Amino acid sequence: MLVASLSADNFRSLKNVEMPVAARVTAIIGPNGAGKTNLIEALYFGLTGKSFRTADRRDLIPFGDSYARVKVKVESEPGISHEFFSSTSRSEGARFAMDGAPIDRVAAAGFRPMISVFSPDRLEIVKGPPATRRSHLDAFIAARWPSRSGARTKFGRALAQRNALLTRIQKGISSTSELAPWDQQVAESGAELGQTRARAGEGLAEPFRSSSAECGREGEVGLEYRAGAVLDAAGLEAGLAERLDNDVRHGRTTWGPHHDEIRIDFNGRQLRRFGSQGQQRLGLLALFFAERQALIDGGAPIPMMLLDDVMSELDAGRRERLVARLAEGGQTLITAAESDLVPDTHGIEAVLMEDLLAGAGGEGQ
Repeated sequence: MLVASLSADNFRSLKNVEMPVAARVTAIIGPNGAGKTNLIEALYFGLTGKSFRTADRRDLIPFGDSYARVKVKVESEPGISHEFFSSTSRSEGARFAMDGAPIDRVAAAGFRPMISVFSPDRLEIVKGPPATRRSHLDAFIAARWPSRSGARTKFGRALAQRNALLTRIQKGISSTSELAPWDQQVAESGAELGQTRARAGEGLAEPFRSSSAECGREGEVGLEYRAGAVLDAAGLEAGLAERLDNDVRHGRTTWGPHHDEIRIDFNGRQLRRFGSQGQQRLGLLALFFAERQALIDGGAPIPMMLLDDVMSELDAGRRERLVARLAEGGQTLITAAESDLVPDTHGIEAVLMEDLLAGAGGEGQ
């Protein structure tokens, strides 16, 4: 699947901006404040219905205006295309549609490429709480093994029902005898989710080491999935029974896959706690390239990569190797403040922000 074009209307600083998207690597060049990050955010918003920079869609609407909207055309195969439409309005809220009809974001993922976004706004994946990394790993799983994409949702529903019952038991409204069916569902769905996460973590470990070296990380690095519970259904169900009194006291399930961690280390120490900002940024970039390689090796579609100001992190030699790797397949949008930061090789298509904004009425911010 390839993104063919983007149209951003009243999205942050972008007003009536239209851009064709090259089949391989597009470099968006412009000074800081020209709107480069807004452009890749618009593409992400158009395809997913959400932003990678803010949870409040109203932030996407320019001051003094009432709406923001984006259209993205995706070609799934020759002669077959789909148009995604995403908008937010101060008066009507959010809308997300494909080919003019509303569509669920999960369902929409089957008609668009997976998207990896490198941006300072996404450093939470590396330095944030474990829940952020779990969610990111589950998104990778959905792309690597689409048939298992529902494992997280299935477990989440069973866990929510068990927690609700625990709260009622804590208040004396219900009895512990009612827990058996929910213990079974949490155990079965939790084992499926945990086993899939373990397989994904194992598959990412070596590509992460290789990608880290390519990105210039000197030292011992590692990526490891650490289960928050045992990975078999019988063991999980037994563990829930053992912890029943503690769960009732807290009014929630205190043990299980919802406590999983994906640990990223640098020289034996947790990158999220002890790494510098620069080390964390390179760790995030290495993670995305590890996922990309794992998807390629597994025969899955190559994700589209949106790399915001990545070239400033690398020296000239590594920039060249990065572009060469990206040109091997898949689509990529790279932003850079200066053209000198982007190697003029491998058929990169350069787009100047000033050309996109000319006549469109958009101003950077």
